[in-house]
Amino acid sequence: MISSKIGADEKMASNDLALEALLEFINAVEAGIVAAKQCVKEAKQVYNIEAIKWEKAQGANGEYERSEDMNSSDFKALLRDVQAHGGKMTVGNYFVWSFGNGVVLGRKLRKSRG
Repeated sequence: MISSKIGADEKMASNDLALEALLEFINAVEAGIVAAKQCVKEAKQVYNIEAIKWEKAQGANGEYERSEDMNSSDFKALLRDVQAHGGKMTVGNYFVWSFGNGVVLGRKLRKSRG
């Protein structure tokens, strides 16, 4: 009688461990799904670089345009994209970068090759 009770307790502990492992797995999958949805949402984010207010400016390497148009959703989406690309990237015919403060963008028309 005692040995059968010990066997039942071990079986119950084993079932508890299996359920705990299953719940951990489900939580991990759920976290992965949430992260994947966020990535897809960000990837679908589209912006119109021409809808942003740009001001002419002069820098060490010549004329460029800059923007601090924080009221524009296009600006915010472009800023996130530029930051995700290490602070600089090409968008259409423009080289776009973010300044060190992280709230100002610059853009300069790329020279055509050829």
